[in-house]
Amino acid sequence: MLAREAVGGNDWGVATTFRLRAGDTGPVQQSPVTCGSACLTVARMLVDPVFASWVRTGEPRPPGAPGGATAAERFAAYERIVMRRTNGLFAGGRRLNAPWPRALGTPPWGARAELEFGAARLGTHYTVDVWRHEATTGLLEDFDTLVDVVAEGEPALLYVGSTVAPRHVVLVLPGDGDRTLDVYDPASGRVDHLRRDAVVERRMRLSGWDVPWLAVRPTGLRTVRDRAYVPAPGAAPA
Repeated sequence: MLAREAVGGNDWGVATTFRLRAGDTGPVQQSPVTCGSACLTVARMLVDPVFASWVRTGEPRPPGAPGGATAAERFAAYERIVMRRTNGLFAGGRRLNAPWPRALGTPPWGARAELEFGAARLGTHYTVDVWRHEATTGLLEDFDTLVDVVAEGEPALLYVGSTVAPRHVVLVLPGDGDRTLDVYDPASGRVDHLRRDAVVERRMRLSGWDVPWLAVRPTGLRTVRDRAYVPAPGAAPA
């Protein structure tokens, strides 16, 4: 869903508000290992109207944005920038980061750094929760906590996989009910409801993966309440 709105901050006079709800279709990840990067790129689109407009239309072009003649090319180019940050020695803002092989996808600590760098509202703090070995009661509490902390529109990431290893990353968004979430799956671009019982019973069926492993979620704390802008995309070293 797209709606044009006037906003403050670094909009250069043009802004496109980007929203995703269950039933919508968003961008699709552009490589087999960039599910996490795609989620983080979409997360930035949701909080930065200028960035969303650039991805979709090419205008206005934020400082440091890569080239690309089509929306898919611009999305793919920014996915690569995100992966260089999340998997490299330096995360967003030149903060030290534990490197991780790109062939293994996005590490949760790199995803957390990227969310705090501007893929969520400026000043929002994130943490990593391990869900894999939680019993039913623990998963119920984890899910309900996730519902609460994304309620104001802050995104979260969920790592899912088999009983052996995490294999895929999806973006978690507020749902339309008290105990329901929406989830964007970058493999298909689809946004669907995520029910609590599907998580607890480990039958999530997200691109064929059922087991919840990790959540990269807001802590509920924010040091900056009003967001005038998010950091420009910025160039990243190859």
